[in-house]
Amino acid sequence: MKSNRDAFRDYLQLEKKYSPHTVDAYLNDIVFFEVYNKENFEQENIGKVNYSQIRSWIVSLVDQNISNVSINRKMASLKAFYKFLLKTKQIDVSPMLKHKALKTPKIIQIPFSEKELSDLMGQIDIPVGFEEVRDKLIVDMFYTTGMRRAELIHLMIYNVDLTSNVIKVLGKRNKERIIPLLPIIADQLKLYIDERDSVENITDADYFFISKKGLKLSESFVYRLINSYFSRVSEKVKKSPHVLRHTFATHLLNNGADLNSVKELLGHSSLASTQVYTHNSLAELKKVYGDAHPRNR
Repeated sequence: MKSNRDAFRDYLQLEKKYSPHTVDAYLNDIVFFEVYNKENFEQENIGKVNYSQIRSWIVSLVDQNISNVSINRKMASLKAFYKFLLKTKQIDVSPMLKHKALKTPKIIQIPFSEKELSDLMGQIDIPVGFEEVRDKLIVDMFYTTGMRRAELIHLMIYNVDLTSNVIKVLGKRNKERIIPLLPIIADQLKLYIDERDSVENITDADYFFISKKGLKLSESFVYRLINSYFSRVSEKVKKSPHVLRHTFATHLLNNGADLNSVKELLGHSSLASTQVYTHNSLAELKKVYGDAHPRNR
């Protein structure tokens, strides 16, 4: 018979369709709470806890200087676990029923400016060889498609359609979406495919982006690549694939794209997720308005 933890894993993977990374994070949080509960309350079955025990864990995490953002994520894991126990009729009431998330500061991501993108492209020499062609393409793919880092890493070679100039990506919760390609990117993709064919002994042949050893790229490699490129032209503290995704959305909105179209391109399930990108487009709108209106001269 499966343990509650194993059954919960199946629930997250098969029913909720969460990514392996998210499933592991949820299960790790459950294990940490089980350990805390056993050590402090001598109780192994966390299905029978009350909220005061959960509250005690929160206080313990705060005392360890764990950020409110991290604590809220752990509480989200517990909330999902007790929701699963409710669904499987193992408990009647969730101990998380009246829990309220801890307050967290709103973090506004600062996108790269169009000038920074232009300056970077001006500094990149015409790429020669497999690695240079791949690295430049990765930068351009993030900026022209808005795809997530995980989506780029897991892009399959058979999901790149250069006949129709589209790619199919697998987003969060295994949701597929089609992203159109600009002609200039389609040309770069063809060049990359030619260079990719020169790589010997490709182990991860199904993955579109690979290392010179023929392996799927790692998340840390892609992060370091973007950080390294943008360190040439930007003094922003955060220079990551996510900031480049944010830049994609902001520049589209600044140049007249409607919110629904950007939502579809980003693969968001609701407009609320896309609206966080309107802060910067609103700032741009205010600037244009202030510069253009006669009464402000």
